[in-house]
Amino acid sequence: MESFSLILAIVVVTALAFDFTNGFHDTANAMATTISTGALKPKVAVAMSAALNLVGAFLSVEVANTISKGLVDEAGIRPEVIFAALVGAILWNLLTWLVGLPSSSSHALMGGLIGATIASAGVGAVHGDALVTKVIIPAVAAPVVAGLAAMLATRLSYTIGRKADGKAAEKGHRAGQIASAGLVSLAHGTNDAQKTMGVITLALIAGGAIAPGSNPPTWVILSAGLAIALGTYIGGWRIIRTMGTGLTDLQPQQGFAAQTSAATAILASSHLGFSLSTTHVVSGSVMGAGLGRKGGVVRWSTAGRMAVAWVLTLPAAALVGAGAEEVTGLGDWGTALVAVFLVASSAAIWKISRRQVVDHTNVTRTASEEPAGVVTQAIAAVTPPPAAPAPASTAPVSTDESPAVESLTATIPAQPTTPVIDAPVIDATVIDPPVIDMSVIDPAPAPAASTPATPPAATV
Repeated sequence: MESFSLILAIVVVTALAFDFTNGFHDTANAMATTISTGALKPKVAVAMSAALNLVGAFLSVEVANTISKGLVDEAGIRPEVIFAALVGAILWNLLTWLVGLPSSSSHALMGGLIGATIASAGVGAVHGDALVTKVIIPAVAAPVVAGLAAMLATRLSYTIGRKADGKAAEKGHRAGQIASAGLVSLAHGTNDAQKTMGVITLALIAGGAIAPGSNPPTWVILSAGLAIALGTYIGGWRIIRTMGTGLTDLQPQQGFAAQTSAATAILASSHLGFSLSTTHVVSGSVMGAGLGRKGGVVRWSTAGRMAVAWVLTLPAAALVGAGAEEVTGLGDWGTALVAVFLVASSAAIWKISRRQVVDHTNVTRTASEEPAGVVTQAIAAVTPPPAAPAPASTAPVSTDESPAVESLTATIPAQPTTPVIDAPVIDATVIDPPVIDMSVIDPAPAPAASTPATPPAATV
């Protein structure tokens, strides 16, 4: 066993933590379409994917060598630089997982590594030719190639199965989809687990534990395979929902075509040593399969958000990695501060995710089945409902006033009023007027003029 310093042990543990997040972040790449079409139950799908990720980790080390030997200059790398790179990659993985965006864990790792290396040793320590040929060009080409292949495969599947029995064809496509999903899981372990192997190997070289140019030790391969398998079994249900139902609605024929195209592209890139993003490949193949079916619809708003996340992955992770490297350069207390920041940020993201839990019980729920959110409920509370049309009535319309009044009082509730007390009504006809004896009253002097009084004339 190689000799370990404290910082080297911290780097190895952090790298395995990144591998764990890579597992649950990228589970959707292999199993989202299989779950959305009902070919496999969610728990069964992630268990199968976890086992095959572990197996795939032992099939090749070409991608690991690309990370540890080809991307940055080994001579200018310290273990603290690797630690800072992993901090940037982990935080980006968790943030995109929280919002359900299938971004590239591979590019997050390489972005963090590039940013931390530039902050530590300068731009010259990054091999620009390897960055362009083995990272950027495959990132652009992969979704396009996989999407075209999936679109053609989907059309071919529908053409060949046009005259086949519907139920038998669907059953066959589901079986093929399970097999192709297993192939994608195997390819994911072959490609993505190797990236963590490469990072750990680079840290061991930087720490002087192994000689420069060495291949990953066996214990590194095993630990990386186990970490990504465990993360895969946990299941990144938020991203599975986006990939399975957020981009397009898939039928078994489309799922089979998408998975087969993605697996072929990933295995070919692993053999050639390209650090390909399985997220880009599978996303492109899912969109291609959606376009390949007649009447199929791709939700371009979701695809647009994913594209923005892809573009931001490298620079965002590089920025965080560079900042973490600046802090770790202050000494041991700086490294401890970065570690505390990583743990606290991860815990905060996890706590926020508990506000709306997505797991295997509701991962296939569509948008129309989602409960109304706070904003939707608030709008519904303040918006008056539309006026309902008056129901048709077959009863004859009466011209009498009383039915109309009854109808009005039935629909509009009466406001509370003060009770009115009826005053007694006095019938003047039944009251005798008083009799006055005029003989006992002295007559009053007669007025001088009997003309009626006129109002005084107005003076101007």
